[in-house]
Amino acid sequence: MGERTNILQKNIHQSITANRKDGIHLLKRLVQIASTQGKEADAQRIILETLFDMGLDVDLWEPNGEELQASPYFASSRYDFSGSPNVVGVLKGTGGGRSIILNGHIDVVPAGDRNQWEEDPFSGIVKNGKMYGRGVTDMKGGNVSMLVALKTLQTLNIRLKGDVIFESVIEEESGGSGTLAAILRGYQADAALIPEPTNMKIFPKQQGSMWFRIHVKGRSAHGGTRYEGVSAIDKSLIVIKHIKELEDQRNKRITDPLYAKIPIPIPINIGKIEGGEWPSSVPDFVILEGRMGVSPDEQMEDARLEIETWIEGLGEVEPWFNVHPASIEWYGGRWLPGSIDSDHELLSLLSENYRFVLNEEAIIEASPWGTDGGLLTQVGNIPSIVFGPGVTDQAHFPNEYIELDRVFEAAEIIVLTLIDWCGVEY
Repeated sequence: MGERTNILQKNIHQSITANRKDGIHLLKRLVQIASTQGKEADAQRIILETLFDMGLDVDLWEPNGEELQASPYFASSRYDFSGSPNVVGVLKGTGGGRSIILNGHIDVVPAGDRNQWEEDPFSGIVKNGKMYGRGVTDMKGGNVSMLVALKTLQTLNIRLKGDVIFESVIEEESGGSGTLAAILRGYQADAALIPEPTNMKIFPKQQGSMWFRIHVKGRSAHGGTRYEGVSAIDKSLIVIKHIKELEDQRNKRITDPLYAKIPIPIPINIGKIEGGEWPSSVPDFVILEGRMGVSPDEQMEDARLEIETWIEGLGEVEPWFNVHPASIEWYGGRWLPGSIDSDHELLSLLSENYRFVLNEEAIIEASPWGTDGGLLTQVGNIPSIVFGPGVTDQAHFPNEYIELDRVFEAAEIIVLTLIDWCGVEY
């Protein structure tokens, strides 16, 4: 903290306040682009333009699908990334300081049912200090916080010793291919900060997750004599109950105090059920699709083996499964868990600067969902923290919004943390 003075902090606050309108305008431009999977290019052009205007060393590339597929950490149903570039801008340090990655994803989930939105989901409308739109909280608001922080350093001519690597990546919502591509391209740093929507809480730990598909068998019969068949729907209800019992067992093992306020630290969620072909027939198949949460301190393979063994044990609950076993497969999204040591200096600096700016203690918890931090931590060997201005319970929701004050408060905290972490050339 000795790298900074109260006068410097005052100048930083004044600079951010003076440039607030520009930040809001940039955020609105980004939100007005529906940068869903495969349609990220227009939003990335705005990022590219912003980085060029700031004079950063800029790198723009479309991830190589063949290279990504060769990695054991690749998890996407998409293999061609044409028209979906990553953008990286590097603010070069003067030397001798620690480096940091500021990582944010530009992709957003689809808007869903437009009738559930009070305004157009890509309007970027501002009402009562909040901006509304798909992706504004997850996580374009956090991206703008990082850009405002970098612009503030330049406006005040603060020269850091260490490099700051700003990453605007694709594909976070579907497994992290953009961040994986950045790691494979060679981007490394001493630490990373990811401003996902934490409601200004600090997440030094984050759960992982992976998608699964379970096949449940029945025996078909005419609906009029359904007693001669075996309903796969009925059997699937047994499977769901069995999985709920596994979820209970796994969560009873979680004793980390950072999860104390989270009702289910590592959920197993059944998100899709599909089965049967005809209303007058007994269904002979059901497919369950879901998401399995993985503890920050757990290996993905251990979690996978546990549920696979659990599904194999269904025969002890219902003899039908001894002859017609349910099977589980893994597909689609996968997010690695990650954690940072509780005494890591970046965590201390971020907490101190939070207290300095907001005059209150930061809330430190474990993330209830996965982020690209798991890839940065486990694959890139880069200690990562998640901290951002977005509203956690608004991510993926209709009428998604962000409180604009939080965007600029986060920017101020990030600026001060960059100064303390990277060091300043006087």
